[in-house]
Amino acid sequence: MKISFSEFGVLDEAVPVIIHSLDQALYQVTLERGGQEYLLVENNQRTFRRHSLNEIREALRNMPIASLVLRQRSAYDEMIGQVPREAANTLEIPLSLELYPPVTTH
Repeated sequence: MKISFSEFGVLDEAVPVIIHSLDQALYQVTLERGGQEYLLVENNQRTFRRHSLNEIREALRNMPIASLVLRQRSAYDEMIGQVPREAANTLEIPLSLELYPPVTTH
């Protein structure tokens, strides 16, 4: 299922949000509501993807977010020839809802 930014912004309750690390510096977002997972899409229905966590967090700044995590599934076991596991080889890291200040160089 999908949910657009405009639909997400008017939810009446804060929901858990998951940032999925798809590839080296490519992220997309899902949110959980009513026991279902929704893919976040732009208002033009294209999948919301960004190349930086800060870009994602900036775009979600005013959304009703209960919690925020970064999720990465690893293909490491497959790459080294391990027997497939019953449980997913997934890393999940809680993130702060606050944005990091921009990095400045002198």
